[in-house]
Amino acid sequence: MIMLRRLLLSLTMVLAIATAPGCSKDPPVARPGTLQYSEEARVSYEKAMRAYYERDWEEAEKRFQKVRRDYGQSRYARWAELRLADIKFERDQLPEAISAYKTFVQTRRLDPGIAYAQYRVCRALFMQISDTIMLPPQEERDQGPTTEAYGELRRFKKEHPSTRWDEEIDFMLLDVTGRLARHELYVARFYLKQDNFEAAAARARYALRTYENSGLEPEALVLLGETYLKMKKEREARETFQRVLAVYPASPFVVPARSFLQEMSTP
Repeated sequence: MIMLRRLLLSLTMVLAIATAPGCSKDPPVARPGTLQYSEEARVSYEKAMRAYYERDWEEAEKRFQKVRRDYGQSRYARWAELRLADIKFERDQLPEAISAYKTFVQTRRLDPGIAYAQYRVCRALFMQISDTIMLPPQEERDQGPTTEAYGELRRFKKEHPSTRWDEEIDFMLLDVTGRLARHELYVARFYLKQDNFEAAAARARYALRTYENSGLEPEALVLLGETYLKMKKEREARETFQRVLAVYPASPFVVPARSFLQEMSTP
């Protein structure tokens, strides 16, 4: 009985020492607004960044979450939010990364990191629509993700006309614009084969009007001109083919445009 009491007393003392302030794993956080608070936030963030650079994603995620939790009134908490989104991006968790970046944009409207977050949204969306041999051709797929990427890229260009990502943004915008235009032409050809000429012409005109600088303008014009011919609208067809010759003289679609014009001139 005496031995049992001594054992219980020893356990009580061990627990008391372990839970004493000086033995706590994480010391109390300093009061916000003090120099100590700012310094602790910086040190905590830098520890998280070391794990990030080492690509120890689980450790980095845990440390960034601690920065957000313990130092929510510091600038390091905002930076930690972006890094947490970056971790999802680096781990190819693209939908989750997009959601995290968008949340940052919505809740941190005046933060200098807004442009970066929007850029990463654009890049993640673009990566989601990249071609793969495991899927049908792009023009045959649902265009929802591509349309979303197109909208985000145009928004970025409008809100941030000059950034260090301009070249990459321009490349991605050109690519998705071409994808959307090609889809419209794919649908237009489908309608043309079904002898639904009005729908085919509407799709071709929509592609020309909506997706400027897609690089597919000559192709769209030739398709539109061919559709006009089948609709017995020779004047519109002639003007459309002539536009190809006048505006896009170096395009390979000059050949079919000229061929159609010659056929129209033959008695």
